[in-house]
Amino acid sequence: MKFYEYSAVSIDGEPIEMSRYKGKVVLAVNTASKCGFTPQYKGLEALYKKYESEGFVVLGFPCDQFGHQEPGESDEIKGFCELNYGVTFPLFEKIDVKGENAHPIFKFLVSEKKSLIGKEIKWNFTKFLIDREGNVVKRYAPTTEPEKLSADIENLLHMSKN
Repeated sequence: MKFYEYSAVSIDGEPIEMSRYKGKVVLAVNTASKCGFTPQYKGLEALYKKYESEGFVVLGFPCDQFGHQEPGESDEIKGFCELNYGVTFPLFEKIDVKGENAHPIFKFLVSEKKSLIGKEIKWNFTKFLIDREGNVVKRYAPTTEPEKLSADIENLLHMSKN
């Protein structure tokens, strides 16, 4: 299976096929609005703006499984992200990223790249880097600042340019 074989519902309620991002380098992140890592939205948006024209996209998947740090509904989450961090990258409806009800995208992502402490996602802002072919190439811990991903993103963008 490849990343492109999955779909999710946008924060605006629109079904989105991940095949829409075929040929792009993708960073999929489970996010939360009331987390100590929430300021990473700013860094994620900066990465998106910097590399978007080269074929890079950030996909944000809000999740409320860690300390009830994403309690809002879709319109609240979207408004918070836009108002406080100027987020323009695609956001999706709130999902589960671990356990029995984990979204199929995250079941796939964790099956492809486990962390040092296992497969299961342990906290908000776990990041997965996906190449232009839909392969999961790297997983980053929540503590990894978005700015530290630039070299890996650039390598994928330039290595697989069409």
